[in-house]
Amino acid sequence: MDAGYSRTEAVRHLRAADRDLRLLVDVVGPCTLAPAPDAGPHTLFDRLASSILSQQLSVKAAATIAGRLRDRASDADVPRHLDPARVAALGHEELRACGVSRPKVAALRDLADAVVTGRIPTLEELRGLDDDEVVAALTTVRGVGRWTVEMLLIFLLDRPDVFPVADVGVRRGFERTLRLERRATPAEMLERAGSWAPFRSVAAWYLWRAVDQTGQPAIR
Repeated sequence: MDAGYSRTEAVRHLRAADRDLRLLVDVVGPCTLAPAPDAGPHTLFDRLASSILSQQLSVKAAATIAGRLRDRASDADVPRHLDPARVAALGHEELRACGVSRPKVAALRDLADAVVTGRIPTLEELRGLDDDEVVAALTTVRGVGRWTVEMLLIFLLDRPDVFPVADVGVRRGFERTLRLERRATPAEMLERAGSWAPFRSVAAWYLWRAVDQTGQPAIR
């Protein structure tokens, strides 16, 4: 169910659906959300492995660890993309020497096994599944949660209607856009975003930009 869609149509819909969102769109400008390129057979593994490595780390620390791992286990045909077979071949201490924590070593090994053995669908197969099926398939892997899959749906599979209510940046952007002085609940966010469908991925992108507009570091 590969779902390329028009950003122009999405923005037009969002501006008509919600006055507060329209004001945000007018401040931010055109949507520049674009899917990440498919760099080859290990794109899915590379993206999921990168997400696992980045959990609970600063951007700088995660990039350092990922760089060390890429030096040891990159795809020979696509430099700087991790190869699951090469990662699986690394010993525990080799992975630890890259700075990978013990829980993440276990998660990376499970992910590599899932990809190599076909326990999870390929990227091409994922394109034929709906969003909930993609979430169900990938969250069977250790260390891969719903948020990780939602980022994959938005930024790699280019799905138009994903609304990651657990994302801190989306929540903060929602609160600022609606001028709330309290924390928004997931239920409240989903209710308000009902009229934003079927383009809630673009709405999420604008909510991330709402955080940028306040002078805070970019969320996405």
